[in-house]
Amino acid sequence: MVFKRLLGSLGVGAPTVDTVLDPAPVLPGGTLTGQVHLEGGQTDFDIEHITLELVARVEAEHEDGEDEGVVVFDRFTVGGGFRLGAEEPRSVPFRVTLPWETPITELYGQPLGIVLGVRTELAVAGAKDKGDLDQLTVTALPVQEAVLEAFGQLGFGFGSADLEYGHIGGTGQQLPFYQEIELVPAPQYADRLNEIELTFLAGPGGLEVVLEADKRGGLLSSGHDAVTRFSVGHHDARDWAAEVEDWVRQLVEHHTTYGAPGTHGHSTPYAGHGHHDPHGNGGRHHDDHRSGPGVGTAVAAGAAGLAVGVVGGMVAAEVVDEVGDFFEGDDEEEDEG
Repeated sequence: MVFKRLLGSLGVGAPTVDTVLDPAPVLPGGTLTGQVHLEGGQTDFDIEHITLELVARVEAEHEDGEDEGVVVFDRFTVGGGFRLGAEEPRSVPFRVTLPWETPITELYGQPLGIVLGVRTELAVAGAKDKGDLDQLTVTALPVQEAVLEAFGQLGFGFGSADLEYGHIGGTGQQLPFYQEIELVPAPQYADRLNEIELTFLAGPGGLEVVLEADKRGGLLSSGHDAVTRFSVGHHDARDWAAEVEDWVRQLVEHHTTYGAPGTHGHSTPYAGHGHHDPHGNGGRHHDDHRSGPGVGTAVAAGAAGLAVGVVGGMVAAEVVDEVGDFFEGDDEEEDEG
């Protein structure tokens, strides 16, 4: 979806910009390609730079409740340093590499309700205008698909997905937010778990899988949360259903709560980020803490390959409209500020 706008802050007769992304979904850590199409204004303009911003709709929790806003999580200068003649058309091709932790927005073509965009900034004669916004579609890495398929084979269903502002302590997280995929427990775990929240933290050599369980309480005990994590390689060949079943068993048996005093808003680097265990034991780690604002929140979303039948009411067009409405509203707030 493309929003082609006059670059208003540059005045009447300014150039227009229209960024077109190549249509294929991109992988986390993969290459995003496309072209920035410019059309000259009423006079010549010196184009200082063309910058692409990766932006995401992220939720945060605070004392007064929850809110959401736009977070810029990467920037790329893809052109500039030339004069654009009056009414001159020019296209600037680009190839940029997405961060490994870029959230996934779809699984098997089904949208998850995650809102990512590419915003184009054009700088002319000292003035800047964010004049174009495009929806960014990111699909899962093969190992991410394998893990999610294994949960589906065990009977878990897709609940929702969102982006939470904050850091997960004890991990190698790089971005200022993380993605949570909420899973509805399989029948055999329904008496012990309310839900499982799954986070992928990918890196060049593999990924950390962080699992947080909301555990049910019994007659003599209250429910609580347990967190554990596992490291896997991008090309690991495993019996994923058996592996994930073992993860869930450990999580159910793991009784350490998160949120210890003094961890709020901070993270501890994890030296094993992106490294998988050569012995094939899953790189297991325990006693980690999700910290920072936004922990444990989920927003009703679309569907995933886990449970395609749950797709229900959200279709791709609705997500596209949401991208435009949300980011255009955000731009208006910035302009008013």
